[in-house]
Amino acid sequence: MSVSMKELLEAGVHFGHQTQRWNPKMEKYIYGDKSGIHILDLRITYETLEEVQKFIQKLVANSGKVLFVGTKPQAQKVIEEQAIRAQMPYVNKRWLGGMLTNFKTIIKRVVYLKELNTLESSGEINSYPKPERLRIRREIEKLTKSIGGIIDLNKVPDAIFIVDLLNETTALSEAKKLNIPVVAIADSNVDPEYVDYVIPGNDDAIKSIELIASAIADSCLKGLGKRKDVETQEDE
Repeated sequence: MSVSMKELLEAGVHFGHQTQRWNPKMEKYIYGDKSGIHILDLRITYETLEEVQKFIQKLVANSGKVLFVGTKPQAQKVIEEQAIRAQMPYVNKRWLGGMLTNFKTIIKRVVYLKELNTLESSGEINSYPKPERLRIRREIEKLTKSIGGIIDLNKVPDAIFIVDLLNETTALSEAKKLNIPVVAIADSNVDPEYVDYVIPGNDDAIKSIELIASAIADSCLKGLGKRKDVETQEDE
């Protein structure tokens, strides 16, 4: 589903930060300022978002996976909801160093979490002494918070969607080291230099984050639909 200019306006996507907090590298994405607040150019946002949606749709149709990343409080719920809806992995609590660059170690923790979840779901955990059951359940809770969103990710993602570049510097750095395409919401105070698809936008307002994350999720679902159509044709 494409996003209209009206929806971008209503969600406040165009509101940047105070002019004194800007990053000069965002200059070409800024339309002007009003009452000391930078106004982002929604024409660029609209055009880039359309380009991003085509890129994501094609990537997912070709069996690619997009990792949704947003750990700031106002992004956590949105990222989880939209990633789950899109059937994609996500990180919304804390980015673990090496999550991409040391993926082999991270995947071992994912396998361990799956084993613990099986213990719980099968009821086998009830055969353990109470102190051990409590320890296992605490471990499940801890691991679910940190890696629960990537439990179905068996290889590094094919693209990464970031909500706040200032908040997710490690995720950005790791993605660039591995040449993973980065799609990101870029507010007026960030450095967009290492982002492949810059979506100028408000990365603080929940409505703005939700609108853009929802558009990314819609593109994932379209891509999944095309993938299934191809698989069906191959089976016939």
